Amino acid sequence: MKWLLALALWCWAAAACAAQRTDFQARCEDTIGETLSVLTGTQNGFRIDNSIGYRSLTAMKGGARAGQVVLGLTRTESRVSINVGGRLLSDPASGYECIAPHIEVGLVYPPIVVYVSREFAPGSCAYDEVLAHEKRHLAAYLDYLPKAEARVRLALERRFADKPLYARIGHAQGLLQREIDRSWMPYIKSEMAKVEALQAAIDSPQEYARLGKVCGGEVQSLIRPVRKPKKS
Repeated sequence: MKWLLALALWCWAAAACAAQRTDFQARCEDTIGETLSVLTGTQNGFRIDNSIGYRSLTAMKGGARAGQVVLGLTRTESRVSINVGGRLLSDPASGYECIAPHIEVGLVYPPIVVYVSREFAPGSCAYDEVLAHEKRHLAAYLDYLPKAEARVRLALERRFADKPLYARIGHAQGLLQREIDRSWMPYIKSEMAKVEALQAAIDSPQEYARLGKVCGGEVQSLIRPVRKPKKS
């Protein structure tokens, strides 16, 4: 990750970077309090929806290849929230201030919806096969969130590491917020989006071919009418 803050966030002058702490450094590090990064990952369960037909599911998924039919779909949208604050200490003599960042990050999955095409009766062989496939997607989402949470937490701890940040008086909070907006928010969103590669792997051509042959052709009987006839 490219950090957007200048070295001024780590030290306000060359003397501040030296082994000997300045009086202001000592006051900041010893009295301002610890930096704090709080990260929570929240899952809100899932529900199964059998009310939508395969044509609508195909349109909902988008990006389907010609002739491809979507018989089931698992949908959610990850949400990231970041609240930033912190205690400030200023040094009018030098014109600098320090801040002990307090950062709260929330990673949330709204209720996940698992769709199975309404053309399949619950309890039928085809329904159970499609549902089992979609539950693999569901498991991928549920398993991924704590892993993303752990990676983001480690990155936050490495970055802030209980050290105050320094800047000119009146600028510390703005610089910290800028780093959050321009660096941390895109980084966290990119981490959350990596789950889609896992989802794509589940929908392999081999898996689609397998689903087309299960249950004595029950699934195939639904797919066949939407395929274009071969030219004679």
